[in-house]
Amino acid sequence: MNGVPKLNEKAEFKTFHAGDILTFLIPSLIGIFLFILPIMTEDGMTIPVAFLAGQINSYIGDFIPAITVLIMVLSTAGSLAAAVMKPKFITESSYLNTLLNVSRFWLMARVLGTVFAVITFYKIGSEIIFSENTGGLLIYDLIPILFSTFLLAGLLLPLLLNFGLLEFFGALFLKIMRPVFTLPGRASLDCLASWVGDATIGVLLTTKQYEEGYYTKREAVVIATTFSVVSITFTIVVINYLKLEQYFLHYYGTIVVAGLAAALIMPRIPPLSRKADTGYEKTDLKEETEMLPDISIFKWGFQQAVSKAKKNDGPRAVLREGVQNVADMWFGVLPIVMAIGTVALVVAEFTPFFTYLGKPFEPILTLMQVPEADKAAQTMVVGFADMFLPAVIGSGIESEMTRFIIACVSVTQLIYMSEVGGLLLGSKLPVTIFDLILIFLIRTLITLPIIVVFAHMIF
Repeated sequence: MNGVPKLNEKAEFKTFHAGDILTFLIPSLIGIFLFILPIMTEDGMTIPVAFLAGQINSYIGDFIPAITVLIMVLSTAGSLAAAVMKPKFITESSYLNTLLNVSRFWLMARVLGTVFAVITFYKIGSEIIFSENTGGLLIYDLIPILFSTFLLAGLLLPLLLNFGLLEFFGALFLKIMRPVFTLPGRASLDCLASWVGDATIGVLLTTKQYEEGYYTKREAVVIATTFSVVSITFTIVVINYLKLEQYFLHYYGTIVVAGLAAALIMPRIPPLSRKADTGYEKTDLKEETEMLPDISIFKWGFQQAVSKAKKNDGPRAVLREGVQNVADMWFGVLPIVMAIGTVALVVAEFTPFFTYLGKPFEPILTLMQVPEADKAAQTMVVGFADMFLPAVIGSGIESEMTRFIIACVSVTQLIYMSEVGGLLLGSKLPVTIFDLILIFLIRTLITLPIIVVFAHMIF
């Protein structure tokens, strides 16, 4: 089914047994706790899934780089086998065929990422590849976090997807999300999981729903590139690194205002507005259901949620789906992140490419009366490679106001190739590297003036 989701006019109100209601409530409440509810830890505020991922890293962190290199080798070997030898156990399995039989471009990307991973792990060949600021940063700092996050998120995402929670939120926010953000109501949970939780989890949640037919191409790309904000914990790391921790509330408030402004504008302009309002080719696009006029939004959402929960196939099917989610992310995404992230970091670290790209921002920042505009301009584009690089480059700037602007811009740009960009390109979402470059630049131009205005008010 193609086209914008249509409303189903034959909706009816139903009654349910206590067991049906509990099937919705128990998994959904566990999912909310794990993915949405912020908790305080010794390292600051986070969500339980991210905390548990950190615990996994603390216990087996020394082994994770080796494990991830092995996973990439297996992914590439399986993909090469599927492309060249076409063994029956792959071609006759719909799951393995989808996992391993990829296009030539993604096959080469998996090969490149695996080569980079092996070079970095064994420290062979050029130091440009395996230095601590390029491949080493990925294989020892980022990839272990993705490994554990993918493990937990993959296994536990069915708690959000399969038991009606998205249907419940979809009904509650239908009248807000569609007119304000041009998105279906169920997208509110994706946005919340991204904003409160973690960008990686938000992208994964959005990708799964797109593949299941709940979002059009345009809706999925809008959510993934507009609401995939970094975790609160990481924002604290950035502001502390720039020695501005006393301004955290001003900082996070500025991020929220600038981020919402971008979220209002971005879906209505190219390239996002030009994405097709058609569904994923391998599934039917699900219809939105019209709410009955004589019941409350809450009751209607509750009915939709319990109806969804009743269709669940049981614990074994949920576990199987969770394991497949993990394999999809480990085999499909890790080598892509390694390939794209390494290339981006090498360019940022060893060439003046991003410095030259940032030059046009110098007169803009000067016009906005930003102190040390020439130094700040260097940080405006380098965040496309990695979100933390602007903070590293800008840490030596004397002006607190300029460092504050750099901290806010680096977070609100959202797209960075060492993680989110690699995830998006490695997913089935219809997004290209050129889309990401354009989205990154437009977001910067939208949020920068807002951030500068707030900075002038604060300082």
